[in-house]
Amino acid sequence: RFGRPGVECYCQHESGAAVIQLQFLINEGALVSALSDDSIHLWNLRQKRPAVLHSLKFSKERITFCHLPFQSKWLYIGSERGNIHIVNVESFTLSGYTIMWNKAIELSSKAHPGPVVHISDNPMDEGKLIIGFESGIVVLWDLKSKRADYRYTYDEAIHSVAWHHEGKQFICSHSDGTLTIWNIKSPAKPAQTITPHGKQPKDGKKPEPCKPILKVEYKTTRAGDPFMIFSGGLSYDTVGRRPCLTVMHGKSTAVLEMDYSIVDFLTLCETPYPNDFQEPYAVVVLLEKDLVVIDLAQNGYPIFENPYPMMIHESPVTCCEYLADCPVDLIPALYSVGSRQKRQGYSKKEWPISGGNWGLGTQSYPEIIITGHADGSVKFWDASAIMLQVLYKLKTAKVFEKVRCKEEKPSTEIVDEDPFAIQLMSWCPESRMLCVAGVSAHVIIYRFSKQEITTEVLLEVRLQYELNDLESPEGGGDQTPGTSPSPQTTAPQTHTSTSSNSSDGIRDNIPCLKVRSSPLKQSSGYQVELVVQLVWVSGEPPQQISSLAINSCYGLVVFGNSNGLAVVDYLQKTVLLNLGIMELYSSNDPYQRQLRSPRKSRQPSGGLICIQTCFFLIYYRQTTSEDRCKSPTSVGALPFCVFLSTVLLSVCPPRGSIPQDNRDNSFSRSRSSSVTSIDKEAREAVTSFHFCETYNRKADGGLTSSLWVGTSLGTVLAISLSMPPGGEQRLLQPVIVSPCGTLVRLKGSILRMAFLDSTGSLLPSAFEPWYEPNAPANGEERDKVRKRRPVSVSPSTSQELNENQYAVVCSEKQAKVISLPSQTCVFKHNITETSFVLRADVVQINTGICVACFCANGHIMTLSLPGLRPLLDVNYLPLTDMRIARTFCFTNLGQALYLTSPTEIQRITYSQEVCENLQETLGELFTPVETPEAPNRGFFKGLFGGGAQSLDREDLFGESGAGKAPRSLAQHIPGPGGIEGMKGAASGIVGDLARARIALDERGQKLSDVEERTAAMMASADSFSKHAHEMMLKCKDKKWYQF
Repeated sequence: RFGRPGVECYCQHESGAAVIQLQFLINEGALVSALSDDSIHLWNLRQKRPAVLHSLKFSKERITFCHLPFQSKWLYIGSERGNIHIVNVESFTLSGYTIMWNKAIELSSKAHPGPVVHISDNPMDEGKLIIGFESGIVVLWDLKSKRADYRYTYDEAIHSVAWHHEGKQFICSHSDGTLTIWNIKSPAKPAQTITPHGKQPKDGKKPEPCKPILKVEYKTTRAGDPFMIFSGGLSYDTVGRRPCLTVMHGKSTAVLEMDYSIVDFLTLCETPYPNDFQEPYAVVVLLEKDLVVIDLAQNGYPIFENPYPMMIHESPVTCCEYLADCPVDLIPALYSVGSRQKRQGYSKKEWPISGGNWGLGTQSYPEIIITGHADGSVKFWDASAIMLQVLYKLKTAKVFEKVRCKEEKPSTEIVDEDPFAIQLMSWCPESRMLCVAGVSAHVIIYRFSKQEITTEVLLEVRLQYELNDLESPEGGGDQTPGTSPSPQTTAPQTHTSTSSNSSDGIRDNIPCLKVRSSPLKQSSGYQVELVVQLVWVSGEPPQQISSLAINSCYGLVVFGNSNGLAVVDYLQKTVLLNLGIMELYSSNDPYQRQLRSPRKSRQPSGGLICIQTCFFLIYYRQTTSEDRCKSPTSVGALPFCVFLSTVLLSVCPPRGSIPQDNRDNSFSRSRSSSVTSIDKEAREAVTSFHFCETYNRKADGGLTSSLWVGTSLGTVLAISLSMPPGGEQRLLQPVIVSPCGTLVRLKGSILRMAFLDSTGSLLPSAFEPWYEPNAPANGEERDKVRKRRPVSVSPSTSQELNENQYAVVCSEKQAKVISLPSQTCVFKHNITETSFVLRADVVQINTGICVACFCANGHIMTLSLPGLRPLLDVNYLPLTDMRIARTFCFTNLGQALYLTSPTEIQRITYSQEVCENLQETLGELFTPVETPEAPNRGFFKGLFGGGAQSLDREDLFGESGAGKAPRSLAQHIPGPGGIEGMKGAASGIVGDLARARIALDERGQKLSDVEERTAAMMASADSFSKHAHEMMLKCKDKKWYQF
């Protein structure tokens, strides 16, 4: 249910049956729903959580159509047998009044008329009911006399019927694409027959049949011609044409194409009275995957811009991130640039659906959800309220060349569909830096700017790196090897060869996607800073990236997979480190690895990649104005491209993970045979990163800028980062990167790492505050000194453990808290033995922090920090879909999120405080409004009886007039609405106390009024008694003739 922007509600019937029709009790705060299991339900919309008040289950009839007249409590229900039953919506009981099909049709007719497809009363005479049967028969039924006044017959099946507001004509839509207009007193033939989309033969014959017109509405206006709006009816020769809604107004006919099939539509009018000029102003169209509202008042019938989050499934969601309590200026900044994005063709009017009121929630912190999609788009959503609102949309595919047809599709693509699909995202909300990894082994770094720029790709340098791949051992125990000194470094060799295919046709040094060569105009918002692509090597495709992280304070991006990792300096546009996993271990590798021979030919599926010459491309932007920074590898202003090499990266799921569902992950198909499975081979992969300032060695006396690396075999390794001074020196001096060896080992793949100070408070990663990157050269923003956020380290308050920091490491099986710099394990907890953790996050709840875990067996668990004491263990949702595993994520303040289906995001909370305030956050669905005044019937119609007959439905349909309906026809089921209403009232404190106070005041006023009236009546009675007594005394002695 949707109301004004920001008001929405989701309800589901317990039976799970499909909803076939909905009927509002207009201005009553109730809704009637009819289901495919032949049940009808009455929903109470006056409470924040709507609930079913009554249900009626039919056992002998199949429900096909329902109709509830305006300001009536009697609901007409048509059945598949052709009968019509009447239900009192107040008590939800059946009336004894029934219209049988054999009484409605001609007595001489031998054929059954078919199911009831339409019921409605005459706008000018509520005692007349029009009934449409599927076979083409329409009956005008007199409710009082219980007989048919007129019968209208057409030789084509009927799909819908609509009245003219004067009640003298009605229109029918048929299965051959025709519309027939009938005068109610001329049943012999239609007054007019129209085939809107049929070809008219010149010889005057009947037009060619068209597709069925499934629904038609006939709406009148005072100032001009009426509107005839219908769905379907297109010619059969329009093969491949999208579903259409046709609007006929006077002599003009507009055909509006829709993106999806039309489920239903409804015309919005100025008046709720059917016997007045309707004055339509919009049409609401429900599509299979969208909701569209068309403006009828503007030329061309533009659509309104949809404020609801219906676009969540515009392209399938492939990954998502959830951030609560983000910087307060972030949502306004995203909304500002998002509102500037071109939205042409929309109506200039405000959204016409304006019912309901916003909730009075006490939530004061902003929340943002980021979704990555299969088409390469990234969307930012404001999730601060119950409803999502789109803030900004980023299209990453704009960086690459477009493929216009399948013939132009390059042979280097490694996926059949969705080559731009987003696989991973890393975001720094304080600096607004964004990094995304795509399924085609590409990484794009974006910087946020409020100004438009035009950029182009330049720079070309190629580096080559030779690496012998070693066999990885079988995985993980609990031993903690000691740290190692810095390993030997290998300098890369520079090559100047170009990317091309080799002479024998083997693809080599070619990226999967081609980056745009023409200048790229980038509007305000996220703008491309750097593009990194892995390339084909000796006929082997690059493999997908499995882990990604960005740090704005250091200006670094790191990504990795089963063969190793690469660290890229996006400020200087250089590669700082490209190492395999075994080189990170250095001389203290705890595993016995054996060298493998180089592979000369391509091995069949499942083989490991051996010696490879591996490359990746780096593209970065150059603004047409003066560069914000210059790369040390640039030569003057000459444009040249950059080639840099690293180990070839491949995607391997963590040990014990569930295989991907090909039906859900369309972008994961058609992978190369070089993709291997962890389940079959003990291949160690990089699974997580964390930038921090900590102690990498036991002997460290101070904090060091570091990158911690987690692997699929449960190992945590450290890389030391020696950062140059800030300012211009940061752009001129190199960042020195040196591996420090192994720190700790856990069971299972490493999922999350975090750091606490000596008091147990969370230490956030250092970040750089956002600044305008495209500010003028002499502007204040240009001169602003950018400083990293200092990481505060409290002095140790413990005399027994003179430690400065704690490292929190969570894997698929267990969690550990490590004391630094001594690297001793102070707390340890085995999370699960029979299952494994899919997602783990270190989150803040109120004043404390904890580790939140979601396991494959459906359990949600939280552990305290630093003690790792279990706080919560709830069997919430068993893993039945890989979509849940891929999208589940925790955030601060006790909330989490995942995709329940390709079109629905589910937000949950495990915080008692949020649960207690949830009722106040919900909006009010029902807001009573003053019912407009009924139209004037006119003097002469009222005088001479030319208008509607007076009809007392209570006398006609009530038990006294119609008797009781058979009990076997339908069963009445009381709903839980009253109980749910009480629960809702109990959970909502502020709003309900206010309502209770108002109710008490009203009751007190009523009681005082009653007391005043009672006192007045007593005084009047006393006065009457006195007057009566005086009269009696006066007349006591008089004779009868003296009166």
